[in-house]
Amino acid sequence: MKTVIIKYNAGNVQSVMYALDRIGVDYLYTDDEAEIRSADKVIFPGVGEASTTMTYLREKGLDKIIPSLKQPVLGTCVGMQLMCRFSEENNTTCMGIFDVDVKRFPATPGIKVPHMGWNNITNYQSKLTQDLIDNAYVYFVHSYAAPVCEYTVATCDYINPFSAMLHKDNFYAAQFHCEISGDVGQKILENFLKL
Repeated sequence: MKTVIIKYNAGNVQSVMYALDRIGVDYLYTDDEAEIRSADKVIFPGVGEASTTMTYLREKGLDKIIPSLKQPVLGTCVGMQLMCRFSEENNTTCMGIFDVDVKRFPATPGIKVPHMGWNNITNYQSKLTQDLIDNAYVYFVHSYAAPVCEYTVATCDYINPFSAMLHKDNFYAAQFHCEISGDVGQKILENFLKL
């Protein structure tokens, strides 16, 4: 099986590599179209800011390549947000795989933004969450989130309920960081790689 991690100007990629190393998966880190298209599984991770990352994706043509992929694709954190239609972060037009807008958490007295740390996910409806315990805890770091919508396959509640995971066709996405979410995150990655 050929697994590709998409190379673009986003942070936290090393953590994804370590997570795949732990479960014994070989991978290629690349922005080469032929390598991406020939992969069995594609991972689109990221930590970063929406507008600068989308600018880089457009410069490399990745904004057209990623939505056209036919194999299973997993986006995480900013990767998930860029797979949506639009982000309020610097008013950024994204790739539109999921027809939903990413919004900033509303200012709420006594509650910090960004949402950072461990929180539980609920309402699983995904092959990626198979065999997880109910209300599993995963690690979040984000100030923007996709609302609950028709693509939502797991939710989290911070200020308001939001989409912790999305799914449409061959595209899967998680707002949290699978790669640093302990055994739960590892199980989600393993389930993705078995698709």
